[in-house]
Amino acid sequence: MFESLSDKLKNTLRNLRGAGKLTPEHVDAALREIRMALLEADVNYKVAKDFVESVRVKAEGEEVWNGLKPHEQVVKIVYDELSALMGGTSSRLVFTRQTPNVVMIVGLQGSGKTTSTGKISRWLRDNQERKPLLVSVDVYRPAARAQLKVVGDAVGIPVYEASETNDPLELVRGAVKHANELGFDTLLIDTAGRLHIDDELMVELEQIKAETRPIEVLFVADAMTGQDAVRSAEVFHERVGITGVVLTKMDGDARGGAALSIRQVIGQPVKFVGVGEKYDAIEPFYPDRIAQRILGMGDVLSLIEEVKGKIDEDEAQAQLLKMTKNQFTLEDFQRQLGQFKKLGSMSKLMKMLPDQMTGGLEMSDEQSEMVDHQMKRTEAIIGSMTRAEKNDHRIIDASRRTRIAGGSGSSISEVNQLLRQYEQMRKMMAQMNRGGLFAGMAKKMAGGLAGGLGNMLGGGLGNMLGSGSAIDHSDDDAGDAPSRSIRKKKRHKKRR
Repeated sequence: MFESLSDKLKNTLRNLRGAGKLTPEHVDAALREIRMALLEADVNYKVAKDFVESVRVKAEGEEVWNGLKPHEQVVKIVYDELSALMGGTSSRLVFTRQTPNVVMIVGLQGSGKTTSTGKISRWLRDNQERKPLLVSVDVYRPAARAQLKVVGDAVGIPVYEASETNDPLELVRGAVKHANELGFDTLLIDTAGRLHIDDELMVELEQIKAETRPIEVLFVADAMTGQDAVRSAEVFHERVGITGVVLTKMDGDARGGAALSIRQVIGQPVKFVGVGEKYDAIEPFYPDRIAQRILGMGDVLSLIEEVKGKIDEDEAQAQLLKMTKNQFTLEDFQRQLGQFKKLGSMSKLMKMLPDQMTGGLEMSDEQSEMVDHQMKRTEAIIGSMTRAEKNDHRIIDASRRTRIAGGSGSSISEVNQLLRQYEQMRKMMAQMNRGGLFAGMAKKMAGGLAGGLGNMLGGGLGNMLGSGSAIDHSDDDAGDAPSRSIRKKKRHKKRR
């Protein structure tokens, strides 16, 4: 998300950095570029205009020009204004002591409303310890209620069903009663959508709202529709009074104009964004973190949360301990690959790191796919090894390499390449141990992130996959590497 805008803003601000002494003319030129970048990202015209003027006013302050690095202060102003534009801080769902807390999900047909209902319920259960119940009141679209049941089963959230009635108000009354009887503290209502906004839809939503008194009314919009999503949200807000927005398909929208405009236009925040098709692919919307991503500052906090949520910390700590003792085996590396895959694509992780850490380099989707492909091939090779071979690579002689290559559908040179990279990694770990670097690292990593991400990117995976995303297919000697090393030592002894 925001790739197009991010590239343009970073280039513009990079030009400011290279201008030496900053002048008002430089800033004016940069602001013109920023304005064009915002408009090309499908940001509302008035929003883009007000944003640029706000940056201009703050950048003209005397303290900016008197600073040691004026361009950095301009970057800071742009970052602050971007954050403010999107809402400043994250807006979470606000729950009360009311039982159940009702959350209405509204939106046009095709926006991803039903799927988002399931995703949000799962997120509330996993992250806020809520006990949600789902109900569909879409009695018009064929199989709409059955679709929610499928989604509910997929995320492990119960769905209230009353096949004997097609009255939306009766359905919500029954669902509220059911929630009270069985102790569900949150009821998410998947309302009916339409292909276009009509009065009949709005009247029905008003009635459901009056009946259930929801604590939240969330409008679901397809981010790829840009300003159309903003205009639809405006109409829904005028009639129903929405309290927040859920933007779907943000992973497919490189512009992000809807996310940047919607808060300023309707006065209500974006609360969640859908970032993929999987049921866990939903994130709370953090304006400050998004602004950091756009400007190339990274989003380390979201990365930490991602790691903590998906990486087994005990397992990561155990692997780190093995590294400190230089006991890290191919079996451990196989486990790392499995954990790393839970975090998503490499390109997604790279976008969360600051430009200073990545050197400003970005990974394309094609390059990310190459890394993913390489990880699968590596998994296949290690998976073809016996447990004894995984735990002691030194026993893998020429005949074993041939068997492993055949079993994994790879070549002997690929097997050799993997073993060579593994040997190099072990040597590096041994050097770090001798220098006392691992001991200090282990202390810093005791907090959780490091045991997970630090271990995985800075340890096995970082070293073995970081040396190249594609395997070197050059002809390698298929002989026994350890035995060659032994012969070398013997020759050295003889010379002595």
